[in-house]
Amino acid sequence: ACGEKAPVEAPSVTIQTAQGPVQGVSTDGAIINFKGIGYAAPPVGDLRWAAPAPAPVWTGVKIADSFAPMCRQELTEGDFVQDIIDGHSLGKVKTALIKSVISKQAISEQSEDCLYLNVRTDNLSAGGNIAGAAKPVMVWIHGGGHQFGSGSQGYYQGNDLVEKGVVLVTINYRLGPMGYMAHPALSADSPNGVSGNYGLQDQIAALKWVRDNISAYGGDPKNVTIFGESAGGWSVTELMASPLASGLFHRAIAQSGSSTYHLGDLNKTNGYWTSGHEVGVNIAARLGLGDNPSAADLRAVPADAIIDLVSEANEDLSGHMHTLRDGYILPKNIGIAFRDGDINSVPFLTGYNDDEGTLFFDNDPEPSVWIEGFSRPNDAQDPAAQMAQLSPIYGADNSQSLMDLYQLSDPDKFRKGGMAFMGDEIFGINVRYAARQNAAAGSDTYLYSFTRTPPTKGQTIGAFHSAEIPFVFGTHQGVLGLTDDDLLITDMMQTYWSNFAKTGNPNGAQNVGPDNESLMEWAKHDGVNWMHFAGNDERRSGPITDYNSPALNALEAGLMHHFKIIDSVPSASANQSAARDK
Repeated sequence: ACGEKAPVEAPSVTIQTAQGPVQGVSTDGAIINFKGIGYAAPPVGDLRWAAPAPAPVWTGVKIADSFAPMCRQELTEGDFVQDIIDGHSLGKVKTALIKSVISKQAISEQSEDCLYLNVRTDNLSAGGNIAGAAKPVMVWIHGGGHQFGSGSQGYYQGNDLVEKGVVLVTINYRLGPMGYMAHPALSADSPNGVSGNYGLQDQIAALKWVRDNISAYGGDPKNVTIFGESAGGWSVTELMASPLASGLFHRAIAQSGSSTYHLGDLNKTNGYWTSGHEVGVNIAARLGLGDNPSAADLRAVPADAIIDLVSEANEDLSGHMHTLRDGYILPKNIGIAFRDGDINSVPFLTGYNDDEGTLFFDNDPEPSVWIEGFSRPNDAQDPAAQMAQLSPIYGADNSQSLMDLYQLSDPDKFRKGGMAFMGDEIFGINVRYAARQNAAAGSDTYLYSFTRTPPTKGQTIGAFHSAEIPFVFGTHQGVLGLTDDDLLITDMMQTYWSNFAKTGNPNGAQNVGPDNESLMEWAKHDGVNWMHFAGNDERRSGPITDYNSPALNALEAGLMHHFKIIDSVPSASANQSAARDK
């Protein structure tokens, strides 16, 4: 990517698996990458908008040397990457050169036939046998708002975690309307009486594949860590809230994402969330299918027509492509499940970045996730208008704190304050809430903050959303700048993450970074403790307490207010829960 040379790959060993013999490709010598392994049947035809069916098997040798297509999606990620490049302020010539290189890269292939995963391992001998004791497994769930992305993206294709002693799995799962659309006809066609949540079911199917197959790749099915960023972090908490995922993972890491604020329901609509069924009926009508199409009618619509309709341009549709409380896969909304302790509680590591809002605010300048049309300050405006919008959700005292902390009534500071408000509310309070509730459920929990800024002068994006990914995977793009601080943070994060995958505790006796520093002790959160990853400014990495507490405490009142709304909505029907328990 961006002109950097890709690792040299060569055909490697053939291993025997339950699906059939598989030949991978080697990278960096002993590390073998098995690409494009099907973990479920292609979700096409009658399997579109259905639970994933069993994985394929074969008799001849499968040559696993190329990634499978991405799941069907609208191609919007390019804009996100362009904004990151612009925000680094690299200068006109370098910025233009990087954009030119990116524009010439081939567009990744897409298909509805996309339920594939990739395995990186160094635990195989030259003869294709297991080389040593089974290694911990880390299963990566990519981000992209449940709308775009894939497990094969370059950000995730690094060998560093494998070199730290784990087997790495990256997965695809159905996205957007193909992965999250509900409809009454699809629910009626399902043996469990539900629809939607297909992407989550795919992730569960991938974890079952890991349980049943990873031993052949040198991994330990009894030591599996799920981890992901953004929507991948949402997915981690969604898996923690689903009874169907119980026992399929043993530790969890959520980077910049917790689905605790997604409060939609399959068939219940209230003042804030349209039901999944109602959204699906609207989609079908706008596709020209009328008011009462059958499941077969829906499945006959070309995928292009569906993707084109449920797009960013039609946010009233695409904005609802998330998990839903359905009484079967998700008996409760994620936040309510965490509040009540009804979760698959495991050792948990989570955190967020200091400037999560910088890539989003200018496109949607609404500080609060709960308020559309928030009043903009001007020289003549009374801040009472803003207080009137905030107070019903956060309460008077918290609203005043938010006004002061984020300087919302100052026209010159509203944009900066609004960005910080957005990032802290969508990401900060939700990862902290999930962490604290997981600890209350009895599992060790660790929190981090990431404040590393790009080293370029004039950068405008700070510790932006997704900035920590290349530190975890070792997939830095040198053209964007890389300092000794960055090398230290990279080694720290990879060591903490891999230690956590091995034992459920990020700590260990290793030395890290270019100066061979001792790995600092990361204390369990216990309501106050965080690990701080900082670089390229006056801040330093290390343990801290009460990170951003005044703002997060005030913002959390809004989440609690909406939990009360959900409490007033009847839960899904008992027959769906009964179907799950059979």
